[in-house]
Amino acid sequence: LKMPDKFEEKIKNYRTAPFDARFPNTNQTRNCYQNYLDFHRCNKALSAKNQDTAPCQWYRRVYKSLCPISWIEKWDGQLESGSFAGRI
Repeated sequence: LKMPDKFEEKIKNYRTAPFDARFPNTNQTRNCYQNYLDFHRCNKALSAKNQDTAPCQWYRRVYKSLCPISWIEKWDGQLESGSFAGRI
């Protein structure tokens, strides 16, 4: 399956995380964490169906712009060791 051109263009023109009505407050911790989970869930779901995982890059770009690098490194380490607390 190929990504719709509009979505591909959105990813290409991405600069920073857009407003998300689910997280209206200044504190974006939950937004960061949710996008991290969404990226890995998306990758897992599309990979299981042997589909292109390119649409998942949107979530990756959002969490990379919102989350501190130390958190990402910690969560990635936990995923590798099997001790990550989130549901993916």
